Amino acid sequence: MKYAFERKSPWVFELPRKGPMQVPLRLYTTEGMLKQLEEDQSIDQLMNVASLPGIYRYALGMPDMHQGFGFPIGAVAAFDIDSGIISPGGVGFDINCGVRLLRTGLSRQAIEDRLDELGKRLFALVPSGVGSTGHRVFSKAEMKGLLSEGAPWIISAGFGVPSDQSAMESQGHLAAADAELVSEKAIERGRDELGTLGAGNHFLEVDYIETIYDAEYAAAFGLREHDIVVWIHTGSRGLGHQVATDFINLFKKKMDQYKIPLYNHELAALPFKTSEGRQYFAAMSAAANYAWVNRQIITHQVRTAFEQVYPDLMAGQSIDLIYDVAHNIAKEEVHDGKKLLVHRKGGTRAFPAGHPELEGPFAQYGQPVLLPGDMKRGSYILVGTGASMDETFGSTAHGAGRRLSRNEAVRRYQFEDISADMAQHHIRLFAADKKVAREEAPDAYKNVDEVVGPIVHAGIARPVARSRPLLVIKG
Repeated sequence: MKYAFERKSPWVFELPRKGPMQVPLRLYTTEGMLKQLEEDQSIDQLMNVASLPGIYRYALGMPDMHQGFGFPIGAVAAFDIDSGIISPGGVGFDINCGVRLLRTGLSRQAIEDRLDELGKRLFALVPSGVGSTGHRVFSKAEMKGLLSEGAPWIISAGFGVPSDQSAMESQGHLAAADAELVSEKAIERGRDELGTLGAGNHFLEVDYIETIYDAEYAAAFGLREHDIVVWIHTGSRGLGHQVATDFINLFKKKMDQYKIPLYNHELAALPFKTSEGRQYFAAMSAAANYAWVNRQIITHQVRTAFEQVYPDLMAGQSIDLIYDVAHNIAKEEVHDGKKLLVHRKGGTRAFPAGHPELEGPFAQYGQPVLLPGDMKRGSYILVGTGASMDETFGSTAHGAGRRLSRNEAVRRYQFEDISADMAQHHIRLFAADKKVAREEAPDAYKNVDEVVGPIVHAGIARPVARSRPLLVIKG
């Protein structure tokens, strides 16, 4: 192998410090997936992360890790609050890209006869694709409010119910947000994009629960076999991209001043305690609030679609939010008794039962981990564990992770073949852009079962249930 990894367990591989690295790399993976990582730049990127000032214990790669911009996707790194850095590249351009899961209380059998109609309504109510715009343009004053307050702001405006907020990571609101630090260009880009999926790997899926692995935990989360659930995957759209761009450009100009090496032009970083570092954190927090508002509006539209298509079934029935997780974010947390800034780029928080940030049933059972696969093979619901807190800063994987680049996927797969294959598996596909759908071909991703294996066997997440798609909406 190209890299001299030491096998610490069947599922954990470690690359010792060398050169400028401050800490070792630690990967949760399999031998097969580790060999795949040698085909891209993700390990080299993670070595660069391990070389940044103030990094603590390890630079972590999850089984879904693959090459990103500067900082690999599917990676986690924690930095000392006082001596460490903050990096916009360690969060990514889609700030608070995340996943939420809704339960409908309806069975697969009950909804199947009107699935085509449901798909058309969802496709109309939830715009998708590059440059897609929402059904409402928000004023600048409204933008300042939602950037500051997050999900509570839009729920109070009638887009949701109070119980939604308690089922979101950080209750859908980061208090550090400062809307004044979000550029006018970013605000302008975000005014008409709320309530939209965007493109790329973002999606809206109607799934059914295929398998229950833990009956007690599934019951606590309101999950039953054959019941219909809805997955929503999107983030902060053009606003988050602009915030990242603004601060990457600012940070690169300042790195020499603080004597921080620039290993990659997308891995710009500054000390967290600098004014620029704190400004980015506040602007990132505002963009994260925007993303929670975006997913909340989409949730409202999903509820509307079900009520319009199934008025008989929805009488007296509610669609409830199970949970909403962020997987592109930096957060101040305490681990090993130390205050750390944890960067998760394609990493899901996986806090265990009893953690003070968890409310309701999650305080007793742990934080739900929502791990989507590809649009054919389905997705997993897991739960955080104590081992996650001990080993990975309360983190785990965020999805299946790409196996092929977008260009390679387009070269290999045709839209008609993808659509026909999904139809054979009784999955309806609605795509705003056929080229994007080709980029998102199921086989362009790692097998989600293989990705979940290492994190379950290593004990950093516990499986609860698995779902399979019936209806997929892509940008």
